[in-house]
Amino acid sequence: MNSFPDKLLHKLNEREQRNSFRRLTTPTNLVDFSSNDYLGFAKNEEIFQQTHDFLVERNCKVNGATGSRLLSGNHSIYTETEEYIAHFHQAEAALIFNSGYDANVGFFSSVPQRNDIILYDELSHASIRDGIQMSLAKSFKFKHNNVVDLENLLNKHTQTTDNRQPTTDNEQRTTVYIITESVFSMDGDSPDLEKMVHLAEKFNAYLVVDEAHALGVFGKNGAGLVQQLNLHDKVFARIITFGKAVGCHGAALLGSVQLKNYLVNFARSFIYTTGLSPHSVATIFVAYQHLSKSLQERERLFQNITYFKSCLPSTVFSLPSSSSIHSVIIPGNERVKTIAQQLQQNGFDVKPILSPTVPEGQERLRFCLHSYNSQKEIFTVLDLLSTFVF
Repeated sequence: MNSFPDKLLHKLNEREQRNSFRRLTTPTNLVDFSSNDYLGFAKNEEIFQQTHDFLVERNCKVNGATGSRLLSGNHSIYTETEEYIAHFHQAEAALIFNSGYDANVGFFSSVPQRNDIILYDELSHASIRDGIQMSLAKSFKFKHNNVVDLENLLNKHTQTTDNRQPTTDNEQRTTVYIITESVFSMDGDSPDLEKMVHLAEKFNAYLVVDEAHALGVFGKNGAGLVQQLNLHDKVFARIITFGKAVGCHGAALLGSVQLKNYLVNFARSFIYTTGLSPHSVATIFVAYQHLSKSLQERERLFQNITYFKSCLPSTVFSLPSSSSIHSVIIPGNERVKTIAQQLQQNGFDVKPILSPTVPEGQERLRFCLHSYNSQKEIFTVLDLLSTFVF
């Protein structure tokens, strides 16, 4: 057998030298300030038991989907869950994907067409950017959360395309897509969605919003920031994922029935993969029912967010955020890893975010807050942080 390719070995060695080598670790018993389980649903025993009861009631004793959803894998629980999710999010339709990555890659690789224009926030998630790279459309990034820069790009590219109607049978109108997230995963901040909706309407563009880190946190019953702002009827598509506050696995795209039909026919990450098991989909269904009665958990989460911000030491530079995600900038992979290890040695699971995941000089500690964190835990971890930074 041939040895490992030299080019790949060089890339691994380069990561080691830059102190940015990634390794898999197993879960710990440390105080959780790193997971996306914002409401504690992933550890909720009631959801676990009710999912089992749900499957038993439907006499569903199947371990796997057995095939793609277009072949043998589209069990009835999918239909029931997608209808529930669509109603919950005030959308015409919902289509479940195996993960948020699959949903974004499937959408962006299939929906924007050749000669279309994609304008995306420069800090968009890797899955969005990977899907855009697979698209035949032209793409341009705008400065993070900067609606002025976005409008400049819209002016520039709609002047070229003019968003005009076809003048011949063979000519198709260029479509412009605006892509953003309602809560960004590394900074924890949010764009001005109302202004973005206004720009989309002004330039006849289609707004797409990834709500991965807003679901369960913002809006009535945790429905997300788009619904909190009452913009759901003005957004072309929303991507929601279930591995964060919903505490399980999978994702869904929300939009029109036509969009759902299109994705079923053209989204390759949907078509060419085995579907989620009945148990996975049933867990989504049961967890969504718990969202409707999760007021106490969300209230405790926001109390912890407020308390965390009030306790932040003046010796650290933190990015402004009103979400569950709070980042403390500590430049340098080696330095931020060292401080994270010190916090972990003192019992707190705080993870460093290294370059190249974030730009060099923007390395950080990423604190994820939860409904189950205590104020004592928050105070102690930040007090320790202040002693380690200087």
